Amino acid sequence: MTQPLMPKATAVWLIENTALSFEQVADFCQLHSLEVQAIADGEVSIGMQGFDPIANGQLTREEIDRCSQDPNLRLEMQKSELPKPTVKSKGPKYVPISKRGDKPDAIAWLVKHHPELKDSQINRLVGTTKETIKKVRDRTHWNSQQITARHPVLLGLCQQQDLDRAIVKAGGQLESPEAQIDSISEIP
Repeated sequence: MTQPLMPKATAVWLIENTALSFEQVADFCQLHSLEVQAIADGEVSIGMQGFDPIANGQLTREEIDRCSQDPNLRLEMQKSELPKPTVKSKGPKYVPISKRGDKPDAIAWLVKHHPELKDSQINRLVGTTKETIKKVRDRTHWNSQQITARHPVLLGLCQQQDLDRAIVKAGGQLESPEAQIDSISEIP
């Protein structure tokens, strides 16, 4: 069961405005029954404004009346008919200025070790442009003499899970852990 919004304030309102038992209020608000009893005695949450669960759509008057008649029943939260919020995908992540110079190195490593990756996948992994990928691949990048192929995970430009997912999606083979260690040890 999901916890109600502002559980202590909801408990204050239920204690003041209903004939529910402490156990019923505690179960609904996911509080300990002794804490609910302390709220009722005025030892805890002194001066707290009650939060009406009926007005905010968490309970109905019928549900409270049903449970008031039988102390063995438990309150059930009202189902919301609002659509569930959608999870927004993460936008481009911020890369510190000190790491931006490492992007061509990561691109060179990906092109060398995983040529099956598409430019769009490298773009997503490293956070660069297709033009930069093309220049690194063709060795026409302005700093091509200084580019050394380095593992993008070790550079902190992507996560290993994301890299593995992109390789599998492109149809490539994942390296064994021993091969990964060998390729990491190649890095100066």
